[in-house]
Amino acid sequence: MSVILFIVLIVIIIALSVALYQKMTNAICTSRRRLDGKTVIVTGGTAGMGLHIATDLARRGARVIVACPFEDEGTNAKKHIVKETGNDDVVYKHLDLGSLQSVRQFAADILKTEDRLDVLLNNAGVLVPGDFLTSDGMNFIMQVNYYGTFLLTLLLIPLLKKTGKPGEASRIITTASVTHRVAKIDIENLNKTNYWKRYEIYFNSKLCIVLFAHELSKRLKGSYVIVNNVDPGFVGTRIYDSANKTFGSIVTSASKILFKTPWEGAQTALHAALDKKAGKVSGAYFMNCKRIQAAKQACCDKTANVLWEESIRLVKLTEDDVEQFLQ
Repeated sequence: MSVILFIVLIVIIIALSVALYQKMTNAICTSRRRLDGKTVIVTGGTAGMGLHIATDLARRGARVIVACPFEDEGTNAKKHIVKETGNDDVVYKHLDLGSLQSVRQFAADILKTEDRLDVLLNNAGVLVPGDFLTSDGMNFIMQVNYYGTFLLTLLLIPLLKKTGKPGEASRIITTASVTHRVAKIDIENLNKTNYWKRYEIYFNSKLCIVLFAHELSKRLKGSYVIVNNVDPGFVGTRIYDSANKTFGSIVTSASKILFKTPWEGAQTALHAALDKKAGKVSGAYFMNCKRIQAAKQACCDKTANVLWEESIRLVKLTEDDVEQFLQ
């Protein structure tokens, strides 16, 4: 029994040491930049980390558009942000990244109603809710986390290019994950069901996000639009509930204590959206408000280009469409 107690004590000491180290090293966005007259979109900006990001940007005076597929959540988020910040220029719009039609409708609405877009923050995503195909014929996790974001970003590039100017580029920020480092790129099988473990699909989707930013940054070179990745770390949000409600609650609580709260997880995205130096680089990877190196496989030009071509096909775009967006 004494041996068991000793082991438990050691585990507790290690856990507390990890928690202390994490809390001491979690970086905070220090920018005091105002965003009056600017427009930002935060996908998944209605809950968890995204809600903290949207609230912070609204507090800085931006016109904030939050997007998610759940009307009640979106409406409540809008009310919360307005109440917290005193900024009435907050809009909720419906967006289901698991539907190409929804993405196209959302983008068309934005292009019709907005005259500028300074920051597109692609924050929305799912963990492991299920391994099935959407009506568009894509794996659900892959479509929500990657393909939907891929299409949305390309459709909004004309407005981002219209807004960006010398010394103040428009910014595209994609939420990546440390798990991209252990993912596998198997282009032919990315969308298969009953092929990968669900957590592997999530890992793969995050690697695709980083590869997308790598390729897009090259194609946007010379324009006043930049694209960067942010790695929030392990954050205690409801995303873990999709694995199992009980498991999700435990992991969420543990993540908040040992790693990051949603507010702490939001800081690197805010840094990428606001920091002056971060606004001068493209294709970069940020973690804890610092630029670090992404995984080697996420920086492969050949892989990124093959994935780009396959993604264009799957979201039903043509090369002419893409050229028109990027011109």
